[in-house]
Amino acid sequence: MSIPSVTELTLLKCLWRQQPLSARELHEQVAPELQWSFSSTRKTLERMVEKGMVNLQLAHGVNVYAAALEKIETLAAFTRDFGRRVMEMDEPLPVNMFTGSKLVNHAELAELEQLLHDWPESKE
Repeated sequence: MSIPSVTELTLLKCLWRQQPLSARELHEQVAPELQWSFSSTRKTLERMVEKGMVNLQLAHGVNVYAAALEKIETLAAFTRDFGRRVMEMDEPLPVNMFTGSKLVNHAELAELEQLLHDWPESKE
Protein backbone atom coordinates (compact mmCIF):
# COMPACT_ATOMS: atom_id res chain seq x y z
CA MET A 1 0.00 0.00 0.00
CA SER A 2 1.19 3.46 -0.87
CA ILE A 3 1.38 5.68 2.21
CA PRO A 4 -0.57 8.91 1.65
CA SER A 5 1.20 12.23 2.02
CA VAL A 6 -0.02 14.56 4.75
CA THR A 7 -2.17 16.51 2.26
CA GLU A 8 -3.55 13.31 0.72
CA LEU A 9 -4.39 12.07 4.21
CA THR A 10 -6.24 15.33 4.90
CA LEU A 11 -8.44 14.74 1.84
CA LEU A 12 -8.96 11.07 2.73
CA LYS A 13 -10.00 11.92 6.30
CA CYS A 14 -12.62 14.30 4.92
CA LEU A 15 -13.91 11.59 2.56
CA TRP A 16 -14.01 8.97 5.33
CA ARG A 17 -16.33 11.28 7.25
CA GLN A 18 -18.61 11.99 4.29
CA GLN A 19 -18.60 10.69 0.75
CA PRO A 20 -18.97 11.09 -2.10
CA LEU A 21 -18.03 14.75 -2.39
CA SER A 22 -17.35 16.99 -5.36
CA ALA A 23 -13.94 18.63 -5.64
CA ARG A 24 -15.54 21.95 -4.64
CA GLU A 25 -17.23 20.45 -1.55
CA LEU A 26 -14.01 18.74 -0.55
CA HIS A 27 -11.99 21.90 -1.10
CA GLU A 28 -14.35 23.94 1.08
CA GLN A 29 -13.92 21.46 3.93
CA VAL A 30 -10.11 21.23 3.77
CA ALA A 31 -9.31 24.84 2.81
CA PRO A 32 -8.95 26.10 6.40
CA GLU A 33 -6.37 23.40 7.12
CA LEU A 34 -4.48 23.29 3.82
CA GLN A 35 -4.79 26.97 2.89
CA TRP A 36 -4.34 26.38 -0.81
CA SER A 37 -6.22 27.07 -4.04
CA PHE A 38 -9.08 25.08 -5.51
CA SER A 39 -6.83 24.12 -8.44
CA SER A 40 -4.39 22.52 -5.95
CA THR A 41 -7.23 20.45 -4.51
CA ARG A 42 -8.30 19.33 -7.99
CA LYS A 43 -4.73 18.45 -9.02
CA THR A 44 -4.17 16.47 -5.82
CA LEU A 45 -7.43 14.59 -6.37
CA GLU A 46 -6.37 13.76 -9.93
CA ARG A 47 -3.10 12.31 -8.63
CA MET A 48 -4.94 10.38 -5.93
CA VAL A 49 -7.23 8.86 -8.57
CA GLU A 50 -4.14 7.81 -10.57
CA LYS A 51 -2.63 6.24 -7.42
CA GLY A 52 -5.87 4.39 -6.66
CA MET A 53 -6.44 6.26 -3.39
CA VAL A 54 -9.80 7.72 -4.41
CA ASN A 55 -12.49 6.73 -6.88
CA LEU A 56 -14.02 9.17 -9.34
CA GLN A 57 -17.63 8.97 -10.52
CA LEU A 58 -19.99 11.25 -12.38
CA ALA A 59 -23.15 12.19 -10.47
CA HIS A 60 -25.68 14.66 -11.86
CA GLY A 61 -23.06 16.00 -14.27
CA VAL A 62 -20.47 16.61 -11.53
CA ASN A 63 -17.35 14.61 -10.73
CA VAL A 64 -17.58 13.21 -7.21
CA TYR A 65 -14.90 11.46 -5.21
CA ALA A 66 -14.96 8.65 -2.66
CA ALA A 67 -12.13 7.08 -0.69
CA ALA A 68 -10.78 3.90 -2.29
CA LEU A 69 -8.51 3.20 0.66
CA GLU A 70 -9.92 1.66 3.82
CA LYS A 71 -9.60 4.01 6.78
CA ILE A 72 -8.19 1.65 9.42
CA GLU A 73 -5.77 -0.12 7.06
CA THR A 74 -4.48 3.25 5.85
CA LEU A 75 -4.11 4.61 9.37
CA ALA A 76 -2.26 1.45 10.40
CA ALA A 77 0.15 1.78 7.45
CA PHE A 78 0.64 5.50 8.13
CA THR A 79 1.23 4.84 11.83
CA ARG A 80 3.64 2.01 11.17
CA ASP A 81 5.57 4.14 8.66
CA PHE A 82 5.73 7.05 11.13
CA GLY A 83 6.96 4.76 13.90
CA ARG A 84 9.71 3.28 11.75
CA ARG A 85 10.87 6.23 9.66
CA VAL A 86 10.33 9.14 12.02
CA MET A 87 10.57 7.62 15.49
CA GLU A 88 13.01 4.81 14.50
CA MET A 89 10.98 2.22 16.39
CA ASP A 90 10.90 -1.48 15.53
CA GLU A 91 7.76 -2.14 17.58
CA PRO A 92 4.35 -0.68 16.71
CA LEU A 93 3.28 2.53 18.39
CA PRO A 94 0.93 1.94 21.32
CA VAL A 95 -2.69 2.23 20.26
CA ASN A 96 -3.58 4.15 23.44
CA MET A 97 -1.99 7.19 21.82
CA PHE A 98 -5.14 7.32 19.64
CA THR A 99 -7.56 7.38 22.57
CA GLY A 100 -9.78 10.43 22.24
CA SER A 101 -9.32 10.61 18.47
CA LYS A 102 -12.24 12.12 16.56
CA LEU A 103 -11.29 10.01 13.54
CA VAL A 104 -11.80 6.53 14.97
CA ASN A 105 -14.46 5.03 17.21
CA HIS A 106 -13.93 2.38 19.89
CA ALA A 107 -14.43 -0.58 17.52
CA GLU A 108 -12.10 0.94 14.92
CA LEU A 109 -9.52 1.55 17.63
CA ALA A 110 -9.58 -2.16 18.49
CA GLU A 111 -9.22 -3.04 14.80
CA LEU A 112 -6.30 -0.60 14.48
CA GLU A 113 -4.62 -2.15 17.51
CA GLN A 114 -4.95 -5.61 15.99
CA LEU A 115 -3.57 -4.48 12.63
CA LEU A 116 -0.59 -2.79 14.26
CA HIS A 117 0.09 -5.82 16.44
CA ASP A 118 -0.21 -8.36 13.62
CA TRP A 119 1.48 -6.29 10.92
CA PRO A 120 3.10 -8.73 8.51
CA GLU A 121 6.64 -7.88 7.52
CA SER A 122 5.73 -8.50 3.87
CA LYS A 123 3.50 -5.37 3.82
CA GLU A 124 6.40 -3.03 4.51
